[in-house]
Amino acid sequence: MIRAGIAGVVGFILIFVESIIIMKLKGYETIEFGGLTPFINVWAMNFFVVFAILTQVTNWFENRADLEKSEDSY
Repeated sequence: MIRAGIAGVVGFILIFVESIIIMKLKGYETIEFGGLTPFINVWAMNFFVVFAILTQVTNWFENRADLEKSEDSY
């Protein structure tokens, strides 16, 4: 549940970061998303990318802790 919350917030923040990058590269002053539906689609893509990354990081930490426990037992 925490991962979903973090992914939602970070996914929303990424929309603005991506927008700033595009505005700087293309020389635009504003960006028109084309309505609410395209905006939600971009947020959903960012949400799932961040959620997948957080899931992988969580698994990495759990496996790392298990590996350290098994090394300590030798």
